[in-house]
Amino acid sequence: MISVHPLDPHALPALGAEGGNEAPTEALATSPDTAASLPLASHALKRMPLAAGGLLLASCGGGGSSGGGIGFDAVLTDTEAARFLCQSGFSASTESMAAVRNLGLSDWLDSQLAMPLQGISRYEWMVSNGYAIEANRTNFTGADNAIWLKLMSSPDPVRQRMTLALSEIFVVSMQGLPIEWRGLCIAHYADLLERHAFGTYRQLLQEVTLSVGMGSYLNMLGNRKEDTRTGRVPDENYAREVMQLFSIGLVQLNADGTPRLSNGQPMDSYSAQDISQLARVFTGWERDRADAMDYAHVTRPMKHNAANFQSGDKTVLGTTIPGSWGGPEALSLALDTLANHPNVGPFMGRQLIQRFTMSHPSPAYVGRVAAVFNNNGSGVRGDLKATLRAVLLDPEARASPTGNASGRLREPVQRFVQWGRTFGITSISGRWPIGDTSDPASRLGQSPWRSPSVFNFFRPGYVPPGNELAANQITAPEFQLLNESTVAGYLNFMQSVISNGLSSGDVIANYAAELSLATDPPALLAHLNLRLAAGAIHPVTLSELSTAVATIAASNAAGQLNRVRAAILLVMAAPEYLIQK
Repeated sequence: MISVHPLDPHALPALGAEGGNEAPTEALATSPDTAASLPLASHALKRMPLAAGGLLLASCGGGGSSGGGIGFDAVLTDTEAARFLCQSGFSASTESMAAVRNLGLSDWLDSQLAMPLQGISRYEWMVSNGYAIEANRTNFTGADNAIWLKLMSSPDPVRQRMTLALSEIFVVSMQGLPIEWRGLCIAHYADLLERHAFGTYRQLLQEVTLSVGMGSYLNMLGNRKEDTRTGRVPDENYAREVMQLFSIGLVQLNADGTPRLSNGQPMDSYSAQDISQLARVFTGWERDRADAMDYAHVTRPMKHNAANFQSGDKTVLGTTIPGSWGGPEALSLALDTLANHPNVGPFMGRQLIQRFTMSHPSPAYVGRVAAVFNNNGSGVRGDLKATLRAVLLDPEARASPTGNASGRLREPVQRFVQWGRTFGITSISGRWPIGDTSDPASRLGQSPWRSPSVFNFFRPGYVPPGNELAANQITAPEFQLLNESTVAGYLNFMQSVISNGLSSGDVIANYAAELSLATDPPALLAHLNLRLAAGAIHPVTLSELSTAVATIAASNAAGQLNRVRAAILLVMAAPEYLIQK
């Protein structure tokens, strides 16, 4: 049995370390309903969730392969198929594992990348379900519902995973979107990212820049030329963030994503002058709407009003935009300048690697992905489909997941969506009333399209302080969400939803396949290990979890259901699950 000792959350053991599973001894706070529906009466079950949860504070190591890779033409095992499915999308089903095995990694991925948009858009779903009413002009009623509908049930998991990744790079958040029809606006912005997820970076950058959502969020909407009488100058917010966060980053980069140095110091990629000049380019844009009740204007690009455009030459990153040019032409050249900057490939490539496969990729991995971004093989720059393909099929991503050399902490939202997709959750009402999951104490501490700022839930360069990662300057972005409160909040939330569903049972899971294994705990745990953790949980840990689950009486249907619920929770709390490799 696992020995239980206090764990300092800042003394993080290495990712994937085997043995020595230590954790705090404090008990989790559970609601009476949850405790009743998921008995944790045995001593083992009382300890197991939090023991594993304590190791959620385990850490991830640096980039580089640590084992043999999987050839694209090799015969795949279920474990290899499940691992690829969970990296590229959210979950692994019996059917999807069979498809990957039959087609191979490359062909299966190509089939996903070739899929057209699936189902109704979030915006149209909100309109068709009655959310486009005046009472909702200044709130987000219905927006969370539309977002969860797509994440949990859309049959194109790779596109949905890419859409979620882009939402954490090109951030527009419900936390600070001061515009009318804001719920419809955020739904359309999510649709925009989904629509362009497999397009080109340049087109995506333009669509994002001219969207009403981004215009409102970062103040380009209504940005006006300078007024020497009042002292007004063009707002610099979007000009700053489009360079820092959406295109080139703060420092000049080599092709492999490492900083370019001058006298041993990183070189800035842009100056204050570049910001002020670019802000002048981003003037004169306003909403294209007929009247205040025209909610559909949030789906249209902003239109240009020449009367509010800043005249004169503008020089951005060494490119001069003639003063004789109008606003749309000036914006187009400015975006061309950003999109063609040599930083963009490694800057975007590294972040996509972090969102899909590993937190701290090697420079070689970043360089290979950046090379595909720069040229997809047919002379096209910024092909996001080809770039994602390079991320997922790279030898470093496909290397056998042994040792501590790679991996990433699964984001809370991704864990939750995986649970939903793995167990086929449905909404009885069709409304998907999951809501805001941001509360760190009682929910996930993260909710899609609800980041606290434009800097997302976590920074791509975040290094957890005071531990082995800090000593080796290993980036682990998702650890920025991690603390004692979010560990307990996640476990309590999952314990509740696994047992009770959400919204008084409106959103419920189907455990039929698992119930057929309830009388055989080792088989049940092996099944869940494959489906949820892609076989990553160590046999010793699986044996301990199986022993714990077996202590729950299973002489009737209720007991068997409790076994299944407990087993799912224990697997989703296991460190080998939480750290995805």
